Amino acid sequence: MTVLSPASRARRAALPVALCVGLTVVLTACGEEPDPDAGTNGLGKLSAAQIESKARSAADGAKAVRLAGTLVSKGGTYKLNMRLKQTGATGSVVTKTSTFELLRIGDALYLKADAAFWTHAESASGGDGGDGGDGGASGSGTGVADKLDDKYVKVPQDDPSYKQLRGFTEMNVLLDGLLELYGELGKGDRDKVGGIRTIKVAGGPRGEGGTLDVSLEGTPYPLQFARGGGAGVVVLSDWNKDFPLTPPSKDDTVDYGRQLPRTSD
Repeated sequence: MTVLSPASRARRAALPVALCVGLTVVLTACGEEPDPDAGTNGLGKLSAAQIESKARSAADGAKAVRLAGTLVSKGGTYKLNMRLKQTGATGSVVTKTSTFELLRIGDALYLKADAAFWTHAESASGGDGGDGGDGGASGSGTGVADKLDDKYVKVPQDDPSYKQLRGFTEMNVLLDGLLELYGELGKGDRDKVGGIRTIKVAGGPRGEGGTLDVSLEGTPYPLQFARGGGAGVVVLSDWNKDFPLTPPSKDDTVDYGRQLPRTSD
């Protein structure tokens, strides 16, 4: 018979005790639900109304944003990719029949498009080109389109198209209209938008009044909005990231010479 020393007996007794303690810790950890708000800004603990309020406050206080996505309205379907700030905007708009770029610096609004856009615009308006004024795009058909191709056209403020086109460049107008939820607000699932964790807020029991994804990281900016009734989804990014707005050179600017065509789907 082997006689164990007191130290050996102590070590043997300690081994099963340590194993039991370790197993208990593991089983306890496995049984615990992970905290979904760990490492977040705590927004997920708030009510749906509080989350929406904080998202709106964050958006109202921002100086710049990128808005990209599709909007469906009575006027048609528009695919936007705009960088917006209080003093202006730059980006592109795509409709069913046309694609064009917009640049606004203060009240100065410029439209830029290819020859196909202007050819379609002339055909739709029944026009024959500019009025031949100084610097204007005179002539008709392909000649006008070629002169305007990939050039900036400054939109006169008294032109009927000015207000419509400027609407695509107004940060506050777009955000106020897009971030509107209808119906009783409810807190939805957690998700990710662009790799950033979000919490959803829905208008109505099934989101028929719109669904807003709000960032759970850092400032609670709105990151995505799905409009009710399938009226489009927009992604909001680059919050507070400034960008340059530079007037086009004189060589890149052409006077259309008369009333611009209205943009439609």
